[in-house]
Amino acid sequence: MSMATRTHKQSPAPHVADSHDLIRVHGARENNLKDVSVELPKRRLTVFTGVSGSGKSSLVFATIAAESQRLINETYSAFVQGFMPTLARPDVDVMDGLTTAIIVDQERMGADPRSTVGTATDANAMLRILFSRLGKPHIGSPQAFSFNVASISGAGAVSVERAGRTVKERRSFSITGGMCPRCEGRGQVNDIDLSQLYDDSKSLNEGALTIPGYSVDGWYGRIFAGCGFFDPDKPIRKFTKKQLHDLLHREPTKIKVDGVNLTYEGLIPKIQKSMLAKDVDSLQPHVRAFVERAVTFTICPECDGTRLSQEARSSKIDGIDIADACAMQISDLAEWVKGLDEPSVAPLLAALRHTLDSFVEIGLGYLSLDRRSGTLSGGEAQRTKMIRHLGSSLTDVTYVFDEPTIGLHPHDIQRMNNLLLQLRDKGNTVLVVEHKPEAIAIADHVVDLGPGAGAGGGEVVFEGTVEGLRASGTVTGRHLDDRAALKPSVRTPSGALKVRGASTHNLRDVDVDIPLGVLVVVTGVAGSGKSSLIHGSVSGRDGVVPVDQSAIRGSRRSNPATYTGLLDPIRKAFAKVNGVKPALFSPNSEGACPTCNGAGVTYVDLAMMAGVAITCEECEGKRFQASVLEYHLGGRDISEVLAMSVTEAEEFFRAGEARTPAAHAILARLADVGLGYLSLGQPLTTLSGGERQRLKLATQMAADGGVYVLDEPTTGLHLADVEQLLGLLDRLVDSGKSVIVIEHHQAVMAHADWIIDMGPAAGHDGGRVVFEGTPAALVAARSTLTGEHLAAYVGA
Repeated sequence: MSMATRTHKQSPAPHVADSHDLIRVHGARENNLKDVSVELPKRRLTVFTGVSGSGKSSLVFATIAAESQRLINETYSAFVQGFMPTLARPDVDVMDGLTTAIIVDQERMGADPRSTVGTATDANAMLRILFSRLGKPHIGSPQAFSFNVASISGAGAVSVERAGRTVKERRSFSITGGMCPRCEGRGQVNDIDLSQLYDDSKSLNEGALTIPGYSVDGWYGRIFAGCGFFDPDKPIRKFTKKQLHDLLHREPTKIKVDGVNLTYEGLIPKIQKSMLAKDVDSLQPHVRAFVERAVTFTICPECDGTRLSQEARSSKIDGIDIADACAMQISDLAEWVKGLDEPSVAPLLAALRHTLDSFVEIGLGYLSLDRRSGTLSGGEAQRTKMIRHLGSSLTDVTYVFDEPTIGLHPHDIQRMNNLLLQLRDKGNTVLVVEHKPEAIAIADHVVDLGPGAGAGGGEVVFEGTVEGLRASGTVTGRHLDDRAALKPSVRTPSGALKVRGASTHNLRDVDVDIPLGVLVVVTGVAGSGKSSLIHGSVSGRDGVVPVDQSAIRGSRRSNPATYTGLLDPIRKAFAKVNGVKPALFSPNSEGACPTCNGAGVTYVDLAMMAGVAITCEECEGKRFQASVLEYHLGGRDISEVLAMSVTEAEEFFRAGEARTPAAHAILARLADVGLGYLSLGQPLTTLSGGERQRLKLATQMAADGGVYVLDEPTTGLHLADVEQLLGLLDRLVDSGKSVIVIEHHQAVMAHADWIIDMGPAAGHDGGRVVFEGTPAALVAARSTLTGEHLAAYVGA
């Protein structure tokens, strides 16, 4: 017995099931990765660092998370997979030990006008059930409180089989929805300026229509000619009332043109469906310009912008209707819900309280549930997506975060760190792509990629602990303890931009004079009113060039050369030297390879399985016809020029036969913002977030304007790149421009000539200017949260 007891007390051999404690990646080659192999510990917090464009996202998102999601999708039947996005297997030799990946990225949330913070997080769904149960008077099911459901009713005869006979019976039905009938749940109504739709002195055949895409050369011309409702050769101002009504407002009508069945519809309903039903920001630039010119949006007079019908707003709990609840700041709504005590809906109240408390815990208590999700910044969208995972009972899951500290004041970063550690301590693997030293400091394991960016990166230069990273001598290790010092002297303003009575969102009649001719930094905790002040009162003025965080939209055919307009002078230079048309030197026009249509690859669709992209055999991925590649400029053909890096191309177009001043000027700006390593023909879809913002900055630097407004330009920037950014901001100011930067990074604050600090807190506790002055004065006063953190940063 004693022997048995002794044996029992010896530590048992580890179970084979407990031996899989690593995620192994061998031979990863996605984008710029060069046969990368890493072993990541499970149930730990691993931070991926490295300069912007070094391959962090390629390893974490395009390899580890993408393969995990692909394997999960493959567990579904072929029928279900047919409805899911098809994911190709990443370019990697071996992946082992993967767990289910949940990706929380910075992608902006749905831009649909009806998508709100409440609908995106299920908080609205719970509120609707709550009001349908407790609201007085009772008006119906949860649908009656939804601004996405219209009220409809109908009646008619139905055929019913009874005892072998078909009997006709009269039936009626009605659905009570909460949608405001006037604005159809959008909260806004639009008015269209007819003078922007057409030139009434011309006929349709003379090109009267000024709507993008409505050319009479194609189908529209045939429809107008064949519909018979008006004469397309008659000037529009001579149309009768009925003819004008048919042109503008006619309901969809079936017509036959040249033997083809078509549907004719008036211009205004057509524009409303094709352009106004989408979010303005998601439209193509030329369509967006037309909408902004031709359409005025005003708050719906019937629902007062609440999106809900009068009936939905008549049902109340303790004097509060659902529109009031959604308009409340979430921290206040959480308090109101805590005060409700009704045993019949206890589980619902508990779930709603938890969701609202999660908002407050994650630092978004200043939002309201009726805030359009398309207006959230990248950081706010990412934290909103985190909310559904905070209370999850799942363990052994891999959570993947893309710079979760974006848009966070130094005061809020500690709170975010605690949330990441909380997820890890529940037994999950947490992978974070991050640049902020405060967030890197909490890592259990660090993977540093580099040594450079683009083609100069894609290798693991360090793997180990944070202390090991400090001593490693890599770019990240060397810059981890960098601290910018306060400037010994600041510039003198040349004037002031006056803002009076600003009241956008949470601003409280703010009066402020923004100095011109200097570097101004606007700071404050997330939600304090920085963007509301600058974008609401400064960005729209003449001479102001805003460079915001909105995503660059582009297909896989778009690249830095097409986005910046660089391809135009290059094509003209090739055409001039060779005496041919410029269109030959565009892969999207006459010079395109006929086999792959200028894409460089041919796509094979394999139904529910991932499609395969094969390098085009005809052009070998060069995208141009062989005859086009015979034309040279400075000894290079067009495909060789597009394969050059920005630095190489800048040298190439500077002098000699290839000297092209217009191209050289654009390339110099790209090099100026730190994108010298990008190749001209690299697809925009492969660029990182930081690279896209700097590409946009390089493009906007050519704009004519005296005041530049930058919204968190350090987003996605490595500590080493921040120095280069500060140099660029200095050069802009020294060239006579005024620069206003909305920023949380202490290095940018320390480098400022003037600081405007908003606060003191977020939401209705903010919206005021709590400090104006030099960085040195802010550090000396330590009167605000920003002052305390800046003083600690500069070691004062």
